[in-house]
Amino acid sequence: MNETPDIASDADQGVHAPRTDGRRLRSERTRRLIIDAYMALVRENNQMPTAVQIAERAGYSVRSIFERFPDLNALRVAVTDCAIAEARSTGALRDLKGDRETRIRSQVEQRGRGCEHWLPLWRVLSSDARTSPDLHQRIGMIRQLIVMRMEMMFRPELSTVSDDVRKKIMLALESLLDFESWARMRELYGLSFDQASGVWVKAIDRLLPPTPAGA
Repeated sequence: MNETPDIASDADQGVHAPRTDGRRLRSERTRRLIIDAYMALVRENNQMPTAVQIAERAGYSVRSIFERFPDLNALRVAVTDCAIAEARSTGALRDLKGDRETRIRSQVEQRGRGCEHWLPLWRVLSSDARTSPDLHQRIGMIRQLIVMRMEMMFRPELSTVSDDVRKKIMLALESLLDFESWARMRELYGLSFDQASGVWVKAIDRLLPPTPAGA
């Protein structure tokens, strides 16, 4: 039996593995640039971009897009996943131990900043959500994350009421702090960021139950 090490095989592994890793990294970089191009175009034009527009902005061919995404719907889902990950990584809860006013203002400031940043993308993605089960699921996840944040921020107040009352309060809060609610204040009524924030602060304060003593 020939027990001589397979030198050629070892050499091939040494040569091809780095090349394979390099190709994968380049492909991931291209994928991310395509996603970034999609987001940038949405923010600039407030409408869903075409494959040609995305390719031109990313600096690649249309073929490059469809080599990484089977269709534009898959790209939209990838964009949504990226947006969710970014929002979660940059939107850590603050002031959880603060008093009532501090927690309300902290929630409103973060939510307002989020609306300013993500409103164009939200409009484009949610307008097409019903045609894509995957996209519809992501939109639901975003809403759920918003509700979970409010439940944590206002836990002292919500802990004083029954589950049924709490659900009704959360329904009202989720509707109040919706993307389009912010957009109406900013775009339709021309309120500044601080003015729109003030409206939300007062509304939340009225919706929440009294804060228990010592909280």
